[in-house]
Amino acid sequence: MAQQSYVKVHHDPECTRVEFTEKHVIDEVVIRAIGNELTKLVDDSSRPRIVVSFKGVDHLSSAALGTLLTVMNRVKAKDGHLRLCDISPQILQIFEITKLNRVLRIEKDLAAAKASLATPG
Repeated sequence: MAQQSYVKVHHDPECTRVEFTEKHVIDEVVIRAIGNELTKLVDDSSRPRIVVSFKGVDHLSSAALGTLLTVMNRVKAKDGHLRLCDISPQILQIFEITKLNRVLRIEKDLAAAKASLATPG
């Protein structure tokens, strides 16, 4: 039986776009599966350019934040870029409280995330 996927992956010319299929990214099994899928995307690319959209995500656990940090470190190790976008105000607050908004590059929407990849900072 194939493992359920909790992300949709779109391969655009300028980046790999990832969207969550779950509204609540809080279950440990879900987070581990998402981490595995994101890690595979990074490992399969020589210089990953990944945009993770949080459109439709209502809840995010601290374990999910840890997974994002792990993925970001893998992306950086391969001289790639990771952007987060479409984050709702209540989830953005979690990033701000944990100060992860200073570590992870967060853009308003997909267009801004793609534009920021064109001029990586």
